Amino acid sequence: MRFKVLSGTDRMLEALHARIDDKRADLVALTQNLVRIPTVNPPGEAYTPCAQLIGERLRRRGFEIAYIRGENAPGDSDRHPRTNVVARHAGSRPGPCVHFNSHIDVVEAGHGWTVDPFAGVVRDGKVYGRGTCDMKGGLAASIIAVEALLELWPDHVGTLEISGTVDEESGGLGGVAHLARLGLFSRPRVDHVIIPEPLNKDRICLGHRGVWWAEIETHGSIAHGSMPFLGDCAVRHMGAVLEAFETDLFPKLAAKHTDMPVVPEGAKSSTLNINSIHGGQPEGYSGLPSPCVPDSCRMIIDRRYLIEEHIDEVKGEVVTILDRLSAARPGFRYGLRDLLEVIPTMTDRGAPVVRAVADAIEQVLDRAPDYVISPGTYDQKHIARIGHLHDCIAYGPGILDLAHRPDEFVVIQDMIDSAKVMAQAAHALLSQRA
Repeated sequence: MRFKVLSGTDRMLEALHARIDDKRADLVALTQNLVRIPTVNPPGEAYTPCAQLIGERLRRRGFEIAYIRGENAPGDSDRHPRTNVVARHAGSRPGPCVHFNSHIDVVEAGHGWTVDPFAGVVRDGKVYGRGTCDMKGGLAASIIAVEALLELWPDHVGTLEISGTVDEESGGLGGVAHLARLGLFSRPRVDHVIIPEPLNKDRICLGHRGVWWAEIETHGSIAHGSMPFLGDCAVRHMGAVLEAFETDLFPKLAAKHTDMPVVPEGAKSSTLNINSIHGGQPEGYSGLPSPCVPDSCRMIIDRRYLIEEHIDEVKGEVVTILDRLSAARPGFRYGLRDLLEVIPTMTDRGAPVVRAVADAIEQVLDRAPDYVISPGTYDQKHIARIGHLHDCIAYGPGILDLAHRPDEFVVIQDMIDSAKVMAQAAHALLSQRA
């Protein structure tokens, strides 16, 4: 019989994986505790207690803790402060810094749940609740990964950081963007970033498509609703915009395709979502409306574009339609306001963090990883654009299709496996073996 002789690194990784297996109950409990704090955004509920849960846990394990408020960011107020937490553990010798970043905000629960969305119900090997998949399960897995690594390597080289940041679901301006402007996601402070978003445990997400959010407003003239011919209906003008989108723009976008490995398949084309439309009198009034011709109608559009497209081209397609309507449709007037603009991002497959995570996936899961691009943006955009740090990926447990849906869940074994991958990748990056 022949026995495999394990190197020191092999023995370390074997012990690391076993330690994470032993932390299964702790991982589940931590996920439940995070879910039970309803950090719903908007408006940004309970950010501070959630940040404190993370910070106090890591303080007890020797981390330096900083709570950083995203002051003056959209939505920030004394009632809903944008409270971020950054935990830092410096090693015994200088070396690289590996940072795990997770957002703590979740979207509203919505309807259709069969369990309490904020109870953290455990059933059939899964933890259910809003944010379990996106992305408190990934946050918990990263914390367990780092804690296990520190227990076995207390005199580690370099620095380990964990952050819980806010507002990712609404653009991240009070979270990662704010911290990036403070230099917290730039060299020399940070070298490698892993964001445990739910792209499936055998996938490495290299980046995301681009996005342009904009508000289109059509203008009209108010008049009595019984004599609409004396006014000019802004809602009808917006209907003409929608008709032009249906006949001209949507087919054009569907014909565009990318070489980026975007998932799911439908996202390999350019897309446009009509996020909202509102015209006429304000909503929320329960009485009868007054009879008026609406003089304003506003539409929010969410345009996702490909790395092969330029932002000027993306905007120009919409402007061309609006200008054509202005010339052809009597009384048509419009306004166009940019809300958010993000260029596509794709980390090189040869980057150190990509190679470290890929090697760990092969060892933990016994298969090669898939490399994907996210259909929507996430906080990597701020790390690349503001922090100018490009050794950054998304990797974590959770099934992307479950995000924002009723009965959202994360599989417990997926969290365990992802924690092993993250811990092993961090070990490799700190050891400069990636």
